[in-house]
Amino acid sequence: MALDQVHALVFDVFGTVVDWRSSVIQEGEALGRRHGVDVDWPAFADEWRRDGYLAGIARVRSGEWPWTRVDALHRRKLDELLPKHGLSGLPETEVAEFNRVWHRLSPWPDSISGISRLRREFTVAPLSNGDFALLTNMAKRAGLPWDCILAAELFGHYKRDPEVYIGAARLLDLRPEQVMLVAAHV
Repeated sequence: MALDQVHALVFDVFGTVVDWRSSVIQEGEALGRRHGVDVDWPAFADEWRRDGYLAGIARVRSGEWPWTRVDALHRRKLDELLPKHGLSGLPETEVAEFNRVWHRLSPWPDSISGISRLRREFTVAPLSNGDFALLTNMAKRAGLPWDCILAAELFGHYKRDPEVYIGAARLLDLRPEQVMLVAAHV
């Protein structure tokens, strides 16, 4: 396929556009300081992502769990991780706010300028497993210049299910071969 046939670029978000790991570590360190608890926040962040998000998505995709929003997958694992790391008994409002760290992830230094440049030639949008509200909040806070938000939640499937990619092309009124996925990791 020739690049001149591509009309839209859809981006993986976590790791490609935003630095999820540093953002989670930074907010975790602040939480630990407020409560006088020393936590290995890099390990916490990795476990939360791996055993909460990635494992949860796999369970939904396999049919073991029903469709579950990413915020709920994150919260399920967070409720296990906090006591394991000495943070039992936190007020519900504080736990809920920490769970929403995923809505406040910081972009990589070149993300905004790069997306802005690409936007001159293409329709640009996230195509993420993140919830619609999560992606909207993240874009607003971080200043991500998307033309629209495409979330797996809109299709009731998670990526790598073909319904996500075909659905994104359909919503953009394009053929699948006119849409290119941008991802900076494997």
